[in-house]
Amino acid sequence: MVIVERRGDVRWVILNRPEVLNAYDTALCRGLAAAVLDYQRSDEERVMVLAGAGRAFCVGGDVRSEAEAIEGEERQLGHGMVMREGMHAVNRLLHALDKPVVALVHGHAVAGGLSLALLCDFRIAAESAKLGDTSGRVGLLPDEGGAWLFPRAMGHDAALRMTLLGEVYDAREALRLGLVTEVVPDDRLQERGAELAALLAAKAPLAVRMAKRMMRRARQQSFEEALVDAEYAVEVVNHSDDVRKGVEAFVARRPAHFTGR
Repeated sequence: MVIVERRGDVRWVILNRPEVLNAYDTALCRGLAAAVLDYQRSDEERVMVLAGAGRAFCVGGDVRSEAEAIEGEERQLGHGMVMREGMHAVNRLLHALDKPVVALVHGHAVAGGLSLALLCDFRIAAESAKLGDTSGRVGLLPDEGGAWLFPRAMGHDAALRMTLLGEVYDAREALRLGLVTEVVPDDRLQERGAELAALLAAKAPLAVRMAKRMMRRARQQSFEEALVDAEYAVEVVNHSDDVRKGVEAFVARRPAHFTGR
């Protein structure tokens, strides 16, 4: 269901249900959650790239599979339990992750698939990609975090329009709306993903992780609280070997090699 490859200091995680455009079911969610946890715990892997096999990134939940799971004896609590143990568990892990994640979006990233992409720090879209929220077309909700994520990415009015009208956008419009970070030709998607991952992996790991934590917490903080948070954060980062090496390299006008210590 999920393919995990280590390429140097980058973890590649590939959703692998191409026959259903990578719609997620319970098994895929479990595999993806395990892959995210392993990445968080790894000292060797500095960046994670998330992509989809076949013709799409992810079209959201597998409605047929979910219905079958709810009917099973082990799912007597119904939809809520399926969600809690499935994609909600994955999305909680991604939201709490303090290491960078790059999504490579091709084909469709819609409904819960769009939520999944928005939980990544960078979203590189192929020129032919399509992004939006199709959940309402079948009477469903943006219930995989979309109601929280969509307005933060594109603003309340645009998010409400997308969800209530079931709109899907091409890559350039998605870029304008704030749903993706950049757009590249289809045949450059994998290459650009590898380039960006390499750039991120070369940065000081402690600084990257702490900066991501600070920005995530700042969403719920006042400016004064964010400054106090920064005062504590520098006590961790500024005494690291990476800062010493970074300053030495800057003075010597040479590239720095960071170890995360």
